[in-house]
Amino acid sequence: MNEMLGVEILDNAVLAVAIDDEGKVRARVVVEAASGLAAAVDAALTTVATAEPTPSVGVATFNVEASVVAEIAAVLSGRPHGPMARSAIAAAIAETWVGAARAAGGVAPFGVADHTAAGIIRDGRAMSGAHGRAASIAWLALNPVEREDYRKMGCLEAEVAAAGIVRRLVWRIKAGDRSRVSDKVDNDFARITAEDVLIAARDGDGVSISVMRDTAKYLGMAAANLVLLADPEVLVLGGIMADAADLLLEPVRTEIGRRLPRAMMDALTIATATLGGDAAAIGAARHAAPALQ
Repeated sequence: MNEMLGVEILDNAVLAVAIDDEGKVRARVVVEAASGLAAAVDAALTTVATAEPTPSVGVATFNVEASVVAEIAAVLSGRPHGPMARSAIAAAIAETWVGAARAAGGVAPFGVADHTAAGIIRDGRAMSGAHGRAASIAWLALNPVEREDYRKMGCLEAEVAAAGIVRRLVWRIKAGDRSRVSDKVDNDFARITAEDVLIAARDGDGVSISVMRDTAKYLGMAAANLVLLADPEVLVLGGIMADAADLLLEPVRTEIGRRLPRAMMDALTIATATLGGDAAAIGAARHAAPALQ
């Protein structure tokens, strides 16, 4: 079997996978970027690459316009490599190939973790737009209020990405609401994580439940807008919507249904992502494979 290599550039680390031509992960490594992301890419590829000659490398990143992208391109100059892709597009390619939307012609993946991202696949091809920014859903405007964090990272990301979930919980606590999460961290709000909020919501913490309900509303509104624009066969929900499906899937689905025409909702399949955190790296590898261009 042929080997393909895929890399996803994270905020402070690099995830690399070696996959076979059926999309199965044969090797996987996460390298922290202590010496910079470019050096981490080189180290990660050296770790997972076993085939000779060196297979083509695909790279995905949340922000293809980041300054570090040029440094990463220099590292790849000695290796065969494909075009750099946005993480959401790469994840869409993977989920369409071997994931939740296998063989579907029209797919819209929507994922939320540290960042908020979406993509559009039409007839098996990624739709990137005139400037490579299609479906930059982090910037979806869902609140008429103008805030500094909205201008910095986008309204949707400010509300529903991991830092946004924590921020909204902290605001509620500072406003006087009582949450067991603050007890867990001894009122050191800097220690709170999105996972803490999810755990507390599952344990019946009222403030955390309220925060997650608001999160589901934002997510459902955003997903409905994405569906209206892309008209996909399958909407693939990833990140916390898949990892915390017990808390979010049905509320998000309900919110989507409230905002879409009945005929469009009836024709839509909503699935949770199956490839987890490896999706973008797998999709990048697939995207870069010469035989699959």
